[in-house]
Amino acid sequence: MKNLFPTHPKSVGETYFQHLRFALGTGFQLILWGFIALIHGILPFTFKTYVSTRIKALYHKITTR
Repeated sequence: MKNLFPTHPKSVGETYFQHLRFALGTGFQLILWGFIALIHGILPFTFKTYVSTRIKALYHKITTR
């Protein structure tokens, strides 16, 4: 069990805590963007490109790590 935790972070060149920080930060961003998308769904004139722009940037950040 002890060896399970560092295996994936090492495979992407990170320590456990670096990976934890990135994953938690990304998760909180996605939750926030989800709420913003809900607001946009109710009020379409708000946040017209906010979420899609950030998702594209996040995709670039993840694929170039």
